[in-house]
Amino acid sequence: MTTPAPAIAPIVRRQTIADALHRSALRLPAKTAIVCGSTRWTYAEFNDRVTRLAAGLARIGVAQGDKVAVLARNSHGFAALRFALARRGAVMVPINFMLKAEEVAYILRHAGARTLATDSGLAGVAREASALETQVQQFIWLPGEDPGEPAAGMHAFDDLAACQDPLPDITLGSCDLAQIVYTSGTESTPKGAMLTHDAVLWQYVSCVINAEIAEADRALHALPLYHCAQLDVFFGPAIYIGSSNVITSKPTPDNLLALLEQHQITSFFAPPTVWIALLRSPLFDAEKLKHLAKGYYGASIMPVEVLKELAARLPNVRLWNLYGQTEIAPLATMLAPEDQLRKPGSCGKAVLNVETRVVNDALQDVAVGEVGEIVHRSPHLMLGYFNDPERTAASFEGGWFHSGDLAMIDHEGYITVVDRKKDMIKTGGENVASREVEEMIYRLPAVSEVAVIGLPDPKWVEAVTAVIVVKAGQALSEDEVMAHCNAHMATFKAPKRVVFTDALPKNPSGKLLKRELRQRYA
Repeated sequence: MTTPAPAIAPIVRRQTIADALHRSALRLPAKTAIVCGSTRWTYAEFNDRVTRLAAGLARIGVAQGDKVAVLARNSHGFAALRFALARRGAVMVPINFMLKAEEVAYILRHAGARTLATDSGLAGVAREASALETQVQQFIWLPGEDPGEPAAGMHAFDDLAACQDPLPDITLGSCDLAQIVYTSGTESTPKGAMLTHDAVLWQYVSCVINAEIAEADRALHALPLYHCAQLDVFFGPAIYIGSSNVITSKPTPDNLLALLEQHQITSFFAPPTVWIALLRSPLFDAEKLKHLAKGYYGASIMPVEVLKELAARLPNVRLWNLYGQTEIAPLATMLAPEDQLRKPGSCGKAVLNVETRVVNDALQDVAVGEVGEIVHRSPHLMLGYFNDPERTAASFEGGWFHSGDLAMIDHEGYITVVDRKKDMIKTGGENVASREVEEMIYRLPAVSEVAVIGLPDPKWVEAVTAVIVVKAGQALSEDEVMAHCNAHMATFKAPKRVVFTDALPKNPSGKLLKRELRQRYA
């Protein structure tokens, strides 16, 4: 008869997002962890502020399991809050700051957030959204990259981070919920992907191994931290491994080029649109970027001609293409530096902790050259969609997570995305659900039918394009459509082009043929 093992206190084996920072601070206390504007913190200082901020959160009533929404631009305040929420055991709900107040309000209501953190530039939107029948009861003001005064009526970051109260004891496990990240999907209402501490941390491990994120890196974090790519593929793993991190809220070419040079940045991520903007800037000087060694891109495929130009103008920079989605925390596959020009357009192969297949509707592997859906199994994966069992069940049908992306696989196992089963448009590094834009345009009385598609664009990579059939006897202009959309939804979702036509192409069963529209108007 086997003798039962003695009980072990859960804290002995605990590994959470906040523990990752704590252990880096123990290893590297004097190393620079965060630089943002005039703020500079060592790992010991960063960890101390996070602990005191977590105690401050407890003082104002933020309890373990509470949903805390964050509507803010990149800053040291955002970075500290991210880890403080994890240390308190609260659930972070990052929100895209380009959304309109009514779109923000939907997320606040759906998540049940009672606390909302924001900054000076977004305080007005935060208050407007919170007033739209949400449960928000209090605000936290976060300092930005540039000096600013706390917004009136909000708990100030500096006051909370000066809290000397002992941090309340909590029983927090690696399988507890860490964040709910909202993704548009194809539906008109966003879905909240529930990610646990261990899902995010397993993803960190894949990033460290496959993307070669290292302790010696000096990383620039310029794309929005509300987005899982910058937050969890780059910033989180960099803290986990002990890199030095420069944070900015201004991803403009002049600012980026100045920071890359000033801080001798060695590691930088941006979508192709930003890389292209850097190359086209009159301030671009390869000599000033001589320390840059690792370049990362995602959200869309880098045009081959741009890859060649990057290789010619920045020959010492190794490039990685990273593919995934929010529901997998978000890294799933990677195209390595040596394959950039050998496999152009490919998203590579599954990373360390992911199993990926391309399958038909019967979940059978497709043959080489055939189109199928990308599916995954991984400890990175979400628990499901918050308060949405139906869409959760559909996404995990057959024991695999269904990405919704259509792809082909070659004889070496490299995957290339060829279409989006859910008609997702990726424009300027942001996801746009075509159905959401279509429903907005359908609010115009003169619209008979509309199809929204993504078309190739030199600036946006994909431009949101509305193809509209106008009702007989009525009139509608491109300016009217754009003005209507810009007034009611985030600017990045609004069409960049409007095309009027007499009829939309459909198959015999009445299904709209969007692929034909893409071919017609590309």
